[in-house]
Amino acid sequence: MVGPGSAIIIGTVALLIFGPKKLPELGKAMGSTLREFKNATKGLAEDEEDTKKVVDVKKEEK
Repeated sequence: MVGPGSAIIIGTVALLIFGPKKLPELGKAMGSTLREFKNATKGLAEDEEDTKKVVDVKKEEK
């Protein structure tokens, strides 16, 4: 778990490496990447639920 001291050190190092102009761009890119990943995994979970429903219906028909 990252404590407040560790978060400050990580933030300072990131600021030194990327500079103050690049950090907002990196944050935005990371956020959009996480959003896309979340949407993709949500779609997979919904597909899996739909598949289970179809299989259950077919079993009941037999």
